[in-house]
Amino acid sequence: MSGDSHIIEPADLFKTRLPVHLRDRALWEEEFTLDEPIVPGGHTEFKKLHTIGFDGWTISKYRQLGGETPDGEPEHIVRDMNIDGVDASVMFPNLSLFVLFTDDHELSMAHCRVYNDWIVETYLPYSKRLRPTAAIPLTDIADAVKEIERCARMGIQALLLPEIPPLPYWVKDYDPVWAAAQAHGLPVFFHVATGGVSVKENVSETATTVRGLMTAMNMGKGQLTDDMVAGRTMGGGNTASASPQEIIASLIGGGVCERFPDLHFSLVEFGAGWLVSYMGMMEKSWRTGIGQDADWWLGFWDDSRGPKDQPAMGRLFAINAKWPLPLSPTDYLQRQIHVQFADDPTAVKARHITGISTIIWGNDYPHAEGTFRGSEDCVAFNFEGVNDEDRAAILGGTLADIVHFDKSKKLVEAPTTV
Repeated sequence: MSGDSHIIEPADLFKTRLPVHLRDRALWEEEFTLDEPIVPGGHTEFKKLHTIGFDGWTISKYRQLGGETPDGEPEHIVRDMNIDGVDASVMFPNLSLFVLFTDDHELSMAHCRVYNDWIVETYLPYSKRLRPTAAIPLTDIADAVKEIERCARMGIQALLLPEIPPLPYWVKDYDPVWAAAQAHGLPVFFHVATGGVSVKENVSETATTVRGLMTAMNMGKGQLTDDMVAGRTMGGGNTASASPQEIIASLIGGGVCERFPDLHFSLVEFGAGWLVSYMGMMEKSWRTGIGQDADWWLGFWDDSRGPKDQPAMGRLFAINAKWPLPLSPTDYLQRQIHVQFADDPTAVKARHITGISTIIWGNDYPHAEGTFRGSEDCVAFNFEGVNDEDRAAILGGTLADIVHFDKSKKLVEAPTTV
């Protein structure tokens, strides 16, 4: 089963469905074809996105040299799942990811309602194998709760929240959102490259990063500089580990997992090899280390104050023994948090430390960086020597429990088109 797959929205979905007064601000796509490829044998068909913060974002159209090109039709998604050996998939938006979570509440909520209505119409009839996620903006908590309630009534069974929220996830302002999700049994997913779009400034953190990346790469011609190589090595070409770690720290340290023990959280498309070291650092942060002096002071001494009135002095390690929650950080993570990966053998090798349930696999269909049509080889590479029980859990058992897929039997059908 895949914990990260994507639909492909109709190019005019929002132009035709948004409230009339917002349609001139709707996300839309245009397709264009070059007379000849940029590089020999390369792509000639492209899709250009028009939306705040991402205007001009252009990608090669998805192409599959071994068969039909993905187009978002549910029957065709199921066809491709059969080809790839995937029983069931959690589905996320595609290019509309970039408009669903902005700092303009009216604009984002209008796009989300259109999107959520459309996935109900289009994908819920295929819920045996497809589990679309409802997009929920957090710029107005009361409206967010109403949209969760509405989506639950329509039959959607999972929620999508932004990677970069308006406020940190540790704030208690979000408790009504967590409460509504838990009450309806709706797991929460955070997908990379969501949020952080400022309408007033017409900028996006993700778009800014990608623009710099592509400029440095000179449009893919491979003219690398030392700083580009160092940056790519540091981040792996994505947001690396800082962002998912911040989300995990907020959910655990902010007491969200303690207050909502039945709510599951999944972080999507961040890789998972970093998880093992991060769990170790979380635990180390909340115990007095071997050899550490709990009464060791440092800071800046103010001669105008008495010894017991030194606000800029403190005991460096005293806080280590003051973890305020009943379970350890690792206990909460292993109980409620899951990190998706596609091709990350380090994450699999570390499973005995992180816990089997903390990692879930996904093929990132139909994205170019995903494993579609290569998932069998990817799984073989990542799971070499892994026992059947662990393999089954990471490749679908845990995900099935989170989103309530049927894991009692294989759902893949013999493909009719290869």
